[in-house]
Amino acid sequence: MAQFQINYLGCGSATPTLRHLPSCQVIDFRNNLMMVDCGEGAQLSMRKARLKYSRLSHIFLSHLHGDHCLGLPGLLSTMALTGKEGGTVTIHTFREGAEEFERIMRFFCRETPFDIRYNIISPGADDVIWESDTLQVRAFPLIHRVPTTGFIFREKPKLRHIIGDAVAFHQVPVREIRSIKEGADFVKPDGTVVPNAWLTSDADPAMSYAYCSDTIFSERVARAVEGVDTLYHEATYLEPEREKAHARFHSTAAEAARVAQLAGVRRLVLGHFSKQYTDEEGHLAEARAIFPDTVTAHEGLRIDLL
Repeated sequence: MAQFQINYLGCGSATPTLRHLPSCQVIDFRNNLMMVDCGEGAQLSMRKARLKYSRLSHIFLSHLHGDHCLGLPGLLSTMALTGKEGGTVTIHTFREGAEEFERIMRFFCRETPFDIRYNIISPGADDVIWESDTLQVRAFPLIHRVPTTGFIFREKPKLRHIIGDAVAFHQVPVREIRSIKEGADFVKPDGTVVPNAWLTSDADPAMSYAYCSDTIFSERVARAVEGVDTLYHEATYLEPEREKAHARFHSTAAEAARVAQLAGVRRLVLGHFSKQYTDEEGHLAEARAIFPDTVTAHEGLRIDLL
């Protein structure tokens, strides 16, 4: 199983349709689950995708429009009843969101078998908001009708691979292995230096994923996500509806492709489709004309970052 996988649970815009649910994604990073946005029905979508509530520890909310966050009370309540005992679920959101959801949870689900904590994101933040030994999450500002943030999930550099035969030949002690994997040379007791390149091979590349929810087209956004491996960018409308898109602070599929092109990403995933379209063939064609390595998100899609 891939160590860095994106699960798409909801790919629609404000009004749910028969084809799409409101925005929700789950990142499976080394068997730890992190949700990005939590539209209505998120708990049912998680169960359908066979993602365990007990493994979910972080929920990142891009902004406080209902189609991106109103599934949160239901999800937390369901987790309290059926899915998670002990540990902590951290909600990363703006202060207003923390205050409202605290009030809702006190009313509907006063006691939970796990702790709920809130990490406050400052509007306009462009900074690391959470990290572990192996992963870093950065927030950056998007441009929408209300304060909105994007997220970049970036693996930290991985350790180099040990060449077993070389390590055995040079009689490298076990206590030295960690520093050698980190790039150090090995110095023998007689002072002989064995170069690291003789003992290791290149580390696997560190993967990265950027999430751009509701936003108008912006070169500033392209600069923020520059060089990521996979970019998710909203594509609510097509180019004939560009004026409507801009009036509502959304993007077209072509504009999402321009962001991917400017940012030099490897792959583009389109989502947040307006209910006015009966399929996404137009979105795909419009984007691929600018950025060929484009796919459209749909509920149930899983992408392994390799």
